[in-house]
Amino acid sequence: MIEVIHFTKRYGEFVAVDDLSFAIGKGEIFGFIGPNGAGKSTTIRFLATLLRPTSGEGRIAGHSVTADPMAVRRVIGFMPDDFGVYDGMKVWEFLDFFAVAYEIPRSARKKIIGEVLELLDLSHKRDDYVNGLSKGMKQRLCLAKTLVHDPPVLILDEPASGLDPRARLEMKALLNELRRMGKTILISSHILSELADFCTSIGIIERGKLLAAGSIQTIQQQIRSHRVIKVELADDATDRAAGMLRDDPSIRMVESFDHTVTAEFEGQDADMARILGRLVSSGIAVQSFAEEPLSLEEVFMMITKGIVS
Repeated sequence: MIEVIHFTKRYGEFVAVDDLSFAIGKGEIFGFIGPNGAGKSTTIRFLATLLRPTSGEGRIAGHSVTADPMAVRRVIGFMPDDFGVYDGMKVWEFLDFFAVAYEIPRSARKKIIGEVLELLDLSHKRDDYVNGLSKGMKQRLCLAKTLVHDPPVLILDEPASGLDPRARLEMKALLNELRRMGKTILISSHILSELADFCTSIGIIERGKLLAAGSIQTIQQQIRSHRVIKVELADDATDRAAGMLRDDPSIRMVESFDHTVTAEFEGQDADMARILGRLVSSGIAVQSFAEEPLSLEEVFMMITKGIVS
């Protein structure tokens, strides 16, 4: 649904984005992450048809970003990281303004606005003035205006920026619901732990270059030479369990603490099942046995160098 093909953007001698390419499939939530100045907003503005490339191309739902920007605008909902409103405008008037811009007929606008307000849990704010809304409600309203024309693709630049913890959780629930509705979503954010909860894939950018893209699990496998097993025990058998793991040829290093044993593992899934079977058949009460994945924060820190353009 979204393709970025060798996108480059230069400002004089400064290269903001350098030969960027990635693709996002239908129904995915793609987390676009990177430090400040990495080129995220430049790429997003390009996809939203607000910025012409120095070179390269983009395609959204089959439409060229450069050759057919009006067709792209009809199939995307763009939520910028900051937006303004006119003084004295009510919530329903704000949405009606964008419905008119998207050429939605007058006869259909009232129904559509009502449905969008209900989806975003804003029906009770329908007649409130926009400039009197809280930050969280304004973010919801901005998301609402991206949906009035029912676009299949959403491009969201820092949608949870500045929100309190409850509002962030509510925003995450909304994005999950939009995915269930079949939307394809590109979202940039600095809140990495929350992206890990619901993104189907990620792209990590630094100094205008794409460092990694794909599912979090795939990227983990690319950057870590081994897997980590974590075993939690129900009784005091930590030393026995650690000893058995050390004797296994697929284990590199073992650490134990309290009722927990962690081990670096170089085998396959079948080896994990075999190790678990040995522990259980030896009478060791295993409370949990699982691979310990890297967090998205750990992945980000391992891939990026902390250099800002």
